Amino acid sequence: QVQLVESGGGSVQAGGSLRLSCEAYGVTYIINNLDCWGWFRQAPEKEHEGVASIDIDVKSRYANSVKGRFTISQDMARNTLYLQMDSMEPEDTAMYYCAADPFKCDQASWGNVGRYKYWGQGTLVTVSS
Repeated sequence: QVQLVESGGGSVQAGGSLRLSCEAYGVTYIINNLDCWGWFRQAPEKEHEGVASIDIDVKSRYANSVKGRFTISQDMARNTLYLQMDSMEPEDTAMYYCAADPFKCDQASWGNVGRYKYWGQGTLVTVSS
């Protein structure tokens, strides 16, 4: 019904920037009713970590580890979610995934993997020191 496709990953030196994109494909009315969008990451041998989310009211939330460095945004005219990553650190190295769900984000659950219905395949980000 909905496919999410991430792009924009790559290698960057510490202090550098990358912008990730996540484009949604599929049934238009389902995409238009996705109210919570998020970015997650998984570093080697670690669990998924919620990085940022944004909802239908353009309310954004961030993990403490990225606050002030990363910015989540969306262009729903293009069905696309973005993650601007600045002042990157080696600890940001991970596979990054986008996710979406019809239910609006909330503070308690936005970083919970299980609350999202749709997931992308991921894009790899490597930050060297």
